[in-house]
Amino acid sequence: MTISTLTLIAIDIVAALILAFGVYYPRHRRRDLVVAFLGVNIGVLAVASVLATAQVAAGLGLGLFGVLSIIRLRSSEISQREVAYYFAALAMGLIGGLGGSSVTIPAALIALILVTMWVADHPALLGRSRHQVVRLDRAIADEQELSDELGECLGGTVTAITVQQLDLVNDSTLVDVRYRVTASREKQTQSVAESAASR
Repeated sequence: MTISTLTLIAIDIVAALILAFGVYYPRHRRRDLVVAFLGVNIGVLAVASVLATAQVAAGLGLGLFGVLSIIRLRSSEISQREVAYYFAALAMGLIGGLGGSSVTIPAALIALILVTMWVADHPALLGRSRHQVVRLDRAIADEQELSDELGECLGGTVTAITVQQLDLVNDSTLVDVRYRVTASREKQTQSVAESAASR
């Protein structure tokens, strides 16, 4: 291995550690996914490094990316946010392993992925927007009445609702709701999250 290859491997490992322990875990506190992100990153890095030294075409490396992208964790459901972290870890490993002779461009791309994830998942960015699936204990067919009821229950302004189930027999409504919390509710939620994180 050349010095540039070893440098890229080191950059990727540091970036993966920052992504997992510096960005994801402090915000979401899921230890199992930290292990998954690091495992995917290091695994892809190792395979891509072997493919690069074996002088296999870059198309095969992209094919590997495509195959790995269809892997789903069957044991637990992961959110779209966590899928983004998963792909970020995968992409950084692939870039680090197939970087080539130049260090600058692959290192810049890895840094770009890392900064993008830090900014896109920052609590201050769209921090008041929320998403919930709510089951109400009565059947509400009127959309405006349903929106008012949800706004009162959730303490915010409802921006979109999708009724998933209207059960007139058992008198219940299952709703996918998107809403914005008030500033006071946001501060209350943040203080609860901070106290939970400090434990």
